[in-house]
Amino acid sequence: FAWAGLQHFQRTHSLVGAAFFAEQLWIVAAYLVRRPAATVSPRANDWLLAFGGTFGGVLFRPSGVHSHFGVVAGLDVQLLGLGLCVASFVALGRSFGFAAADRGLKQRGPYAVVRHPIYASYVLLLLGYVLQSFSLRNVVVMMFVCSCDVGRAFAEERFLTASARYAEYRSRVRWRLLPGVW
Repeated sequence: FAWAGLQHFQRTHSLVGAAFFAEQLWIVAAYLVRRPAATVSPRANDWLLAFGGTFGGVLFRPSGVHSHFGVVAGLDVQLLGLGLCVASFVALGRSFGFAAADRGLKQRGPYAVVRHPIYASYVLLLLGYVLQSFSLRNVVVMMFVCSCDVGRAFAEERFLTASARYAEYRSRVRWRLLPGVW
């Protein structure tokens, strides 16, 4: 993914996917400093969803239609997603993880509005990339990654349901990804 993006930049000098690439680097850094989990899901499906949701985006390619509107709107959407992603990581601190796990319940920042703001930010980042490089391949990649992240949200909630603290949080923060919708 990084190589394809670099080659596209060298050919066109377009920043298509720049915010998406920055977000991917942010995730790598977060993995390196994260806190160990108290418990982690042993379910293979939870780990497969995490893998698809985390690494599926590297299947994007800067090919397809690059309309002026798509490039500008895509960058705006990506920057919004990047801002939400950074705010979510800041609220999580070192409690970031890969698969469903208990690293402590965070309820501040974006987590006071939706229960899975990082996945919401991923949707924005993916959508921004697709707007910038519109192709059937990229639409399919986005659908795959978003499906994995929806599955991850369900897996995390299933994993944390036993906690009374999480039940209280769910009753207070009603929406998973998008306020008023889901």
